[in-house]
Amino acid sequence: MSKNQKYYRTIITVEILSDYPYSVNTLADVEYDMTEGDVSGKISQMCEEISKDEIKKALIDQGSDPAFILCEDWEDNEAN
Repeated sequence: MSKNQKYYRTIITVEILSDYPYSVNTLADVEYDMTEGDVSGKISQMCEEISKDEIKKALIDQGSDPAFILCEDWEDNEAN
């Protein structure tokens, strides 16, 4: 892996306006409800570059193996 490898964290926010308490099971449901259903919605996003240590911590916080993105860790794991 290149020392110049960049990592990014993107946060996608969905705001729903409705005349009832809205709850959802999947992102596909949200998309359907916004385009075909009876709610109004707005999607926004922000993206920031993060360090290797930050992405490793974020992956662990999400319950993902850091090797999912940090490819050199795959090589290290395969050697064991």
